[in-house]
Parts: sequence; C-alpha cells; structure tokens
Amino acid sequence: MARIENDLTKGNVLAKLVFFALPFLVSNLIQSLYNVADMLIVGQFCGTESMSGVNIGGQVAFILTNTVIGLCMGGTVLISQYLGAKNQIALKRVITTLITLLVILSLVITVVMIFIRVPVLRLIRTPPESFAESEQYLIVTMAGIIFIFGYNALSAILRGMGNSKQPLYFVTVACITNIALDLLFVAIFKWAAFGAALATVISQALSVFLCIIYLVRNNFPFNFKLKSFKIYGEQLRLIFKIGFPTCVQNSITSLSFMFITAIVNIVGGVTASAGVGAVGKFNSFAFMPVMAMSASISAMTAQNFGAGKVDRAVSACKIGVFFSVIVSYGFFALVNIFPEAILRIFGSDPLMIRDGVIYLRSFAFDFLLIPFLFCINGFLIGGGHTFFTLICGLLSSVLLRVPVCYFLGIVLGWGLKGVGLGVPAASAGVLIIIIIYLFTGKWKQNVIHHEPLPAGEAIGGSE
Repeated sequence: MARIENDLTKGNVLAKLVFFALPFLVSNLIQSLYNVADMLIVGQFCGTESMSGVNIGGQVAFILTNTVIGLCMGGTVLISQYLGAKNQIALKRVITTLITLLVILSLVITVVMIFIRVPVLRLIRTPPESFAESEQYLIVTMAGIIFIFGYNALSAILRGMGNSKQPLYFVTVACITNIALDLLFVAIFKWAAFGAALATVISQALSVFLCIIYLVRNNFPFNFKLKSFKIYGEQLRLIFKIGFPTCVQNSITSLSFMFITAIVNIVGGVTASAGVGAVGKFNSFAFMPVMAMSASISAMTAQNFGAGKVDRAVSACKIGVFFSVIVSYGFFALVNIFPEAILRIFGSDPLMIRDGVIYLRSFAFDFLLIPFLFCINGFLIGGGHTFFTLICGLLSSVLLRVPVCYFLGIVLGWGLKGVGLGVPAASAGVLIIIIIYLFTGKWKQNVIHHEPLPAGEAIGGSE
C-alpha cells in the first residue's frame, strides 16, 4: 500500500498540513461547485418552485449523507491511528468492516426512505408549489444513495491513510459529469428537480467505480469481491465507539437545519425557501476551505496521537486555525459587500434575492466563529474525543440553534433576519464550552488504546 499511504507523523508540521490540506481543499471546493450546480442550473432554467424542490429534497438527502459521513469519521480516525501505530492487521479489518457496514446501511435506508418520503416532506412543511419537485428529487437520490455513501466512505478511508490527492481526482470527474448532465437533463430535457437528482446519482456512481478501480490496482487491503465483505466485531465496536457520537452529532446538526427550513417555510413561503436554499449552497462553498482544514487537522491528529506525538498534533491545530481565520473572515467581508450579486448567481427572481439577502446578512456572523469551531473539533475528533463533540453538537443544535431561530424569527417577529442570527448565536455558545474543555486538559488523553502487537502484526504482516 505504499502508493496509497502518507505518513503524517514525520517531517515539517506546516508543510505536511498544507500539502495534505491543499488537495482536500480543492476537492471540497469542487465538491461545493458540484452541489451548487444543481441549484444554479435549476434556478436559471426552471424557476423558483424547482429551486425550492431541489433545496428541500436535497436537505433530506444531506441529513442521511451527513449521518453516514459521521460514522465514516470513526473509521477514518481508527485507520489513521492504526497507521500511526503501525498495526496493519487492525487497519485491514477496520476498512473491511466499514465498507461492509455502509453497503448494508445504504440498502436499508433506500427502502425505508422511499416508503416514508411523503410524511417526511409534510413534516418539514414543504410548500404545496414545490412538493412534487421535492418528492421527485428525494426518490431519485434515495435510489442512488449507495453511490453517494460509497464515494464519501472511500474518500474518508483514503484521507485516513493520509491520501488527499486521489479523492480530488475522482470528485473532479464527478463534478464535470454532473454539470454536463445537469445541462442535458435540466436545460435541454426540462426534467427540473428530477433531472438534477439523476445527474447527481450518475456522476457519484462514476466516481465510485473509478475509485474502486484505482484502489484494486494499488494493493488496497480490500478487493471488493463478494466473499470479502465481512464484519469484524472488535473493529465494529470501535467504529461505533468513535464514529457513532459524530454520526449522531451530524444527524442532529442536519436535522436542526431541516427544522430551520421548516421555520423559513412558515416565515416566508416558497420565495424564502428558495432564497435560503441559495444561501445554503453558497455557504457550502464558503465553508469548504475551513472544513478541509478541519479534516486535515483530524487526520494529522489521529496519526500523531497513534504514534504518541501529541505536541505535533497541537501544532497542526494552531496552524490550521490561523489559515482558517484568514479565509473565513475574507468570506465574511465578501457577503457583506456583495450579497445581491451572490444571490443573483442562483436566480433572477427579485423576491428570492430580497429574502436571500436578509438571511445572508444575519447568518454571515457565523463566518467569524467557524474557524475556531471546525478546527478544534477536527483536533478533538482526531484524538477520539467524539463523545464530547457530540455533547457540544447536541447543545448547539437542540438547546440553542432551533429554539433561538424560532424565538427570534417567529416569536419576536424578526422573520428571516432572526432565523439567520440564530445560527451564529448557537456557534458562540458551543465555542465557549469547547474553550472551557480545552483548559481542563482532558483532551490530552488518547481514547483509543493500542495494545502491544504480536509478532507478525506490524506493518508488512499478513493474516
């Protein structure tokens, strides 16, 4: 696996972090463009109702995908730590277990979500004008969820092994394919939200197959044959121990934004839904650089914790925060100076632009806080402290974000401005808790305990 792995426990910390982060950063920027393409092309060729359908249907798909990404994080941390500890046997077992688990989950989720799609859309108060479009988008994405899960899982495994370059290549192919198919299905065939969803699934399927071909040709410790799919009990336990808290956290965070979508639907209807959806697509682009740095910090932290080099992990976190502040504060200035221009990228409806600007200006304060939240969270996750990050996520989403958005937006009657302000208010609250936790010093303990390896189980050993 020499061509796949990348040792992050040696060499200059700054250079390692930057050279790991840059491909991941570009990958996330392309992934952001990939996600924005659906909304942008649908908005230009099909109108507000279809934009709302893509936004709402995409929110449900995003919750499920984000949940699985959280579970993958458990596998990523374990892979990185086993790599740092040079435990090849456990590394192979956790990869096998993670892939098998996600295949099973994707099949179950597909069947369940297709049956309950209508109640789910009604629960989040989908506007009648965009209900059919939302349902079509949801059906198609759920039918192809195995490819969406597969791409994110394989990319997470590669990043856990210190390889951020290959996911960049695969997502680039997927993005180009998605945009081409969006133009074909939406602009020419006029399939609206259905066409956007179909383009997404096909392009993700292509990226998964390309990734599998690459891995098989480069001595990946899983050959994707039917007999290779299996679950190892100890690795499954550790994946859930490390990944389940992040999985729950991502689910709750995503659900909180879905409830915010419901609040927006109450406050402003279809134009507000489209405007907030456009802001959400822009934010997915704007947040990606900080998310890339967070993931890079997590990978470096996990490998260095596994190798017993805690100070090196701390240095990576500090450097990551510095660079993230520069990028995120730049976006804060951008959205305050050119909010209308940003919204016009997604459509020309003046009411959509008006509602989107109101929401964007108040939401923008979150750009001042996320560099610290994301980078420190990446550091804590890399050390296996996912239970603490879960508690923070629950406090932020359940006790702060949704209630504050509801209170400011509906109770006080501030509308979209109040809903937008609720998000940075929740971020500020959880950041205070994280800072207090850091001062306790509990983060220094590695949650994953590495037992001494029997002969033949170090790197280079075989089962």
